[in-house]
Amino acid sequence: MGILSNTVSIRQFRVVGDKPAANLPAWAGTRLADFGFRSIEEGAEEQAIGWVEFDDPRESGFAAIHTFQRDHYFVFALRRDQRRLPATLFKQHFQQEEADFLAAHPGFRRVPKQKREELREKLRLRLLAKTLPTPCLWDVVWDTDQDLVTFASLSASAGDLLVEQFRKTFGGLRLTPVHPYGRAMDILEEPLRARLVAANQAPTGEAVALIEANRWLGCDFLLWLMHRTMAADSRYPVCRPGPAVAGEGFVSYLNDKLLLAGGDNPGGIQKVAVSGPQDHFSEVRAALLSGKEIREAVLYMEKEEDLWKLHLKGDSFHFASFKAPPVRIEKEDGNDPALEKEAVFFERMHLLESGLQLFDSLFAAFLRERLDGEWPHKNAAILAWLAES
Repeated sequence: MGILSNTVSIRQFRVVGDKPAANLPAWAGTRLADFGFRSIEEGAEEQAIGWVEFDDPRESGFAAIHTFQRDHYFVFALRRDQRRLPATLFKQHFQQEEADFLAAHPGFRRVPKQKREELREKLRLRLLAKTLPTPCLWDVVWDTDQDLVTFASLSASAGDLLVEQFRKTFGGLRLTPVHPYGRAMDILEEPLRARLVAANQAPTGEAVALIEANRWLGCDFLLWLMHRTMAADSRYPVCRPGPAVAGEGFVSYLNDKLLLAGGDNPGGIQKVAVSGPQDHFSEVRAALLSGKEIREAVLYMEKEEDLWKLHLKGDSFHFASFKAPPVRIEKEDGNDPALEKEAVFFERMHLLESGLQLFDSLFAAFLRERLDGEWPHKNAAILAWLAES
């Protein structure tokens, strides 16, 4: 689903490096066009990757700035067209190629190795030329004020394509994933930031190490939120910048679905999925007491009449099935369709960023408790509550 859908799965990246000091849109437009998508429909190439315009995936010229700029946002899409040959079909055709060669060369009992490779490559190119490529599109929103890229896919391979294509396109700039530790560092101020650095268990500053070694951040966050959902106040104040006014209240809680994992088992990691509306979280509590941790959960955030819902992956802070309030734009006869599209985009970004602001405020509330020095006592109280419930 694209970024304009009411429900979309997203992950975010931080833009690292120095942007041009002057005329950033003109520079970006030129770079996007230089690395734009080039069709392979008339050829036999297996794959083509490049940028296309947000409003028209057939266009990759970025001839005018308005094709990708929306105020401080740059909006475009990553497109990959790929041809795939079914293995069974290729095998059948290749067996026929070998049979035809041996029939034409009765002196051979089998096709020589070099000739086999030649036949294989010729057949591959011939079949590829007859196969239409399958397109994939992923929306990209680059907030140039925040140096933040929102990518409408959780696929690891699509994420790798984005990182590589962005690096090649915008020389000097690169993308780093916004993971729990990085998001916490963005949110916190001293002295809590220093405490987080001290609690960092990663041996290096590489993103993979920061994610793997600091799984405790996501697990403790979801445990804390489950306890707050059941045994404490579920109201929180807005405390991070964004569309909502600082100090406004909102409600957040877990429900519907949780995934727990862990436990010492020679057969591998044990997982427990708990689905359906939760009353007392009895299955979850039992799994937690057996040594498992909450790895994923469905999280709700309510502010006045608006509701945001998302499936949070605790190790990476990927936002799966992120559902925001629906976009409401009044359409009138005679309105410019292009302006209506822009209005829908800005309203959609407003709602998405409102949800992310609430999430960051919720995460900040957890971090203050997790890093204030009293966490061992609070964690012991949560475990005691689990045992008593």
